[in-house]
Amino acid sequence: MTSLPPIALFDMKAQQALIRTELDQRLAAVLDGGRFINGPEVAELEQKLAAFSGCAHGVGVSSGTDALQIAMMGEGIGRGDAVFLPAFTYTATAEVPLVLGATPIFVDVDPVSFNIDIADLKRRIALVEAEGRLRPAAVVGVDLFGLPADWPAIEAICAEKGMFALDDAAQAYGASLGNKRLGRWGHATALSFYPTKTLGCYGDGGALLTDDADRAELWRSLRTHGEGKTRYEVERTGMNGRLDTIQAAILLAKLPLLEGELAARTKVAAAYHAGLAGKVQVPEMVPGHAWGLYSILLADAGQRARVQDACKAAGVPTSIYYPKSLHRQPAYAAAHAGAIAAGAPGLPVAEMLCERILSLPMHPYLTEAEVARVVAAVVGAV
Repeated sequence: MTSLPPIALFDMKAQQALIRTELDQRLAAVLDGGRFINGPEVAELEQKLAAFSGCAHGVGVSSGTDALQIAMMGEGIGRGDAVFLPAFTYTATAEVPLVLGATPIFVDVDPVSFNIDIADLKRRIALVEAEGRLRPAAVVGVDLFGLPADWPAIEAICAEKGMFALDDAAQAYGASLGNKRLGRWGHATALSFYPTKTLGCYGDGGALLTDDADRAELWRSLRTHGEGKTRYEVERTGMNGRLDTIQAAILLAKLPLLEGELAARTKVAAAYHAGLAGKVQVPEMVPGHAWGLYSILLADAGQRARVQDACKAAGVPTSIYYPKSLHRQPAYAAAHAGAIAAGAPGLPVAEMLCERILSLPMHPYLTEAEVARVVAAVVGAV
């Protein structure tokens, strides 16, 4: 066991120390103003989120999951619709289609990027079309761990098939692809502000981004029980999905740090790459990666367990994102089994990743000495 202090997997205290005065002032303003729901800070945040991404409209909502749900509700997605999404991601991406009565169609992922496999996506859309029971309605591309999915390809497929392209950028706010930040790809982008994200609040929060004014207006109605021009005019079935003013104020205090924190995350990723490449499988250093997480691949589950034990002894936390692919989860097994007729291809890459993946500490405030400790612990165990 090491006598050194443990390293944080995610460190929010270091960031808070930099902005505590600003946080206190913004929170005091909310308390003094008394507008705890849809206060002026929410509108200010929406404008700044959109401006940062270079898109026209931002709509604050209560969580990343609710962002996905509101976006799909806005498209009328429900019973009889097929929603294509990667099998290797967090549960929220898959649960929303089921909540709305639609059917999630799990797609395998690329073994290098871990993002949705375009060839397998095309294959599964063709299978659904051939079977004829479900209407291909949407593709949810997840920018896993902060790396943008292949959005040009996803957009092209959705344009050809008349499908809704939804970017689940929960782990990737601030990332870019080509000369466009996430927020401008697809028809809509869903964000999560869970505390450990690249931009996180101190509770639950989320947002939707788009260049489409009509969609943004509809989302604002849907997040507030489907209300119309007045509070008690109900135009449609909506939900309670509003972003708290206090969380908006916290995000406004944090947002000016984001550009510098993205650069710091990239520096940490480069240091990991330099120390671990050739010892384990490391992620590619791709421009525009937001590095929400840094995940390596070990040879097998046994080696992963040994590395985790060694890291724990060295005061280095690790985590497994994700230990089970979505199509293997009990909540989705029945939907997966009945989605496409027998003979559909398996999802071998997603299953392989669950056996081998391991996430290392990743946040903007890791020191060079801490990164060296992480590298030494991993290399010493392999």
